[in-house]
Amino acid sequence: MVMGRCAACKYLRKACPEDCIFAPYFPSNNPQRFENVHRIYGAKNVATMLKELEPLQPYLRAQAVETLCYEAESRIQNPVYGCAAIIFHLQQQIHNIESELAKLRAEIAILSSNGHGQASEIQLSTDQVHEDQSGSSSKAPNWFI
Repeated sequence: MVMGRCAACKYLRKACPEDCIFAPYFPSNNPQRFENVHRIYGAKNVATMLKELEPLQPYLRAQAVETLCYEAESRIQNPVYGCAAIIFHLQQQIHNIESELAKLRAEIAILSSNGHGQASEIQLSTDQVHEDQSGSSSKAPNWFI
């Protein structure tokens, strides 16, 4: 298993038993990983969560630990929003790209139509999409306020 104590047992200043639930996920060479998780969730809560997962499916525990580490790191970097800030930022990027795509499709329609009457209508809708994009990109959703 692990030579010596795992990062969790070192941090908690206790002996590391052979069946330590933390040892496979918090090696002694990366103590910051456990410190972050412990700071946000607490060692007892993390141990309880890991014990509730099926021991015969270690990949579930590994995924749970990875998720806890990621969420703890996000919460430390952004104490107010945590992972939600990253999700919001990605949603903004999706919205901006969709707006840009609509604008480009309108421009393609203009170029392929060669009709002046249709081109002005499409240009108006393109300008409206561009205004929507610039006006809504700085607004936060209600759950952020």
